[in-house]
Amino acid sequence: MTKSKYHNSKSFLFKTRIAFLLLGIFPFLIVIYLFCYGNLDVTDTIVLFAALALFSILTGFVILRHSSDQLINLSKKIDIAKVGESNGPIKIKADQELIDIAENFNAILDKLNGVDREIKEQSIQLVKYASDLSKSYEKSKKEEKLRTKLSRYVGENLLEKLVSSKEEAFLENERKETTVLFADIRSFTRIAERMEVEDVVSMLNEFFGTMVDIIFKNNGILDKFLGDQLMAVFEPILSENTAPYDAVKSAIEMQEAIEALMKVRGKQKKETFEIGIGINTGNSIVGNVGAENRMDYTVIGDSVNVAARLQQLAKGGEIIIGEQTYRQVKDRFRIEKKGELPVKNKNKLILCYSVLK
Repeated sequence: MTKSKYHNSKSFLFKTRIAFLLLGIFPFLIVIYLFCYGNLDVTDTIVLFAALALFSILTGFVILRHSSDQLINLSKKIDIAKVGESNGPIKIKADQELIDIAENFNAILDKLNGVDREIKEQSIQLVKYASDLSKSYEKSKKEEKLRTKLSRYVGENLLEKLVSSKEEAFLENERKETTVLFADIRSFTRIAERMEVEDVVSMLNEFFGTMVDIIFKNNGILDKFLGDQLMAVFEPILSENTAPYDAVKSAIEMQEAIEALMKVRGKQKKETFEIGIGINTGNSIVGNVGAENRMDYTVIGDSVNVAARLQQLAKGGEIIIGEQTYRQVKDRFRIEKKGELPVKNKNKLILCYSVLK
C-alpha cells in the first residue's frame, strides 16, 4: 500500500500530532527524564515543568492557529466563489488537506462553469429556434392565406402543383399563349323573367358551382363571372402544355353535367336551360389589371375576344373552338368542321370547329 500523503510535514494531521505532543506529552517526558537522571529537586522540577508546558502550549497554539488561519482563508475564498465575484480557481498555500479541498472545489467549480456555458449556449440556441419557429409560423400563416385566396380561382390539384413547384409563379404580367373558355346560359333573360329572384340566384349558384368544380379539376383558372356567363383560362402549367386539351375536356364535361343537372331540375318541376361554350387559343396579355385597391388577374387580347364571339355563336349544348385550339386537340376528340363564320369586330371570317360529345 502506498503511504498516505497526509503523514508528511505539510499536512494538518501531522501538525496536529506535533501540537498534541507538545501540549500533552513532551513536557512530562522531559521533566520525568530530568527528575530521574538530572538530580533535580521538586522546586526545580515544578519551575522547569511550568516553563516547558508554557513553551509547548504556545508552540502548539501557534501551529494550530496557523492551520486555523489557512482554513478561514479557504472558507473566505469559497464564499467569494459562491456569490459569483470570482470565477477563477482557488489558489492557496496551506496544509495538504486544505489544498486537496481547494483542488476538489476547483474541479467541481470548473464542471459547474462548463455546465453553465452549455446551458447558456443551449439557451441562445433555443432563442434562435424560437425565432425561426415564429418566422416559420408567420410564413405558414401567409402561405395559408395565399392558398385560401388562390383556391377561389384555381382547383386543389393545380394549387398543389404550383406550391410544390420550384419554378417561378405563373401570376406575372406577361404575354403568353393561353386557351380561354366562355360558357353562357342560353335565353337566360327570358328564363329569369319567369322566375322568382331567389330562384334565379339559386339556379345561378347551382350552375356556377357545378361548372367551377369541373374547371378546377382540369387545371383551369376561374377568371370571372359575368352575369350568367363565366370565363376560364387554361395556361401551360409549369412545363406541361396541355391547356387546349384541358379546356376542351372541361367543356365536354360541363355539357354532360348540365344535361344531368337539367334532368334533375326537370323532375323537380324547375326551369331548365342549355349552355353554349366557346374556346380559343392564342397569344394574350396575362397580368394583374385594375385599380390600386382592386386588382384582377385576367387575360386580355384578340384571342380572348374571339373566344367570347365563338361562345355567342354556339347554340345550346354546343362547343365551338377556334382553329389553333383545333390543331392542338384534333387527334384526341371527335371534331367536325363548322366552317368560316363572321365574328363581330373582325374583318376576316373565322374558321371554327364543333366538338362532338
